[in-house]
Amino acid sequence: MTYWDPIPTVRAMVGEPHPLWRGDRVSRDWSGPAPDGWERRDWRNVPGPFYTANTDNCLTGRQCAPGHVGYEDEYCCEFVYRQPRTPAGVHALTCAADCEPYGGDGDAHWTPDLVREWWRERGRVREWAMGVGWGPGATSDLAALLDAAEGARAYVAHIDGDLADYLRGYVFRLAEGRPAWPGEGLPAL
Repeated sequence: MTYWDPIPTVRAMVGEPHPLWRGDRVSRDWSGPAPDGWERRDWRNVPGPFYTANTDNCLTGRQCAPGHVGYEDEYCCEFVYRQPRTPAGVHALTCAADCEPYGGDGDAHWTPDLVREWWRERGRVREWAMGVGWGPGATSDLAALLDAAEGARAYVAHIDGDLADYLRGYVFRLAEGRPAWPGEGLPAL
């Protein structure tokens, strides 16, 4: 798999109607830093350009981007568990990001070594996702709890599925400054 860069799609959206909104134009370029900064990002965010930092607990992210956003179990804050790989994925993630402190400058912070370190520590994320429980302190909304649990299961499936291929492509992109060409070897994690 070759890496697809979502940032040109994000930048092209500024000033245009958002495909998932009712005619409202995009006024923000989500390729910049999260308002609360890279240093405050949630550790569950997968490597890539998009991440969350200190989101609230409104449980809105999965309404727009269930294939990309999960909730942590202490306060139901959002994190990005799958980076977008298509314009539709960018549209979904930016819809979720409209109400929250998301950042899109992860490429300025991730290095091949940091991605590899995150991958080596994926057991921590997987263990969290497999053992997560949303108690009454998180929310009293049963539908939200079920959706949050679905997000955790989807995250585990992503870790066990195609995340390694995505990360190899991302490491190549970070190291070489371009995506790999078809048939070009990707680095090991």
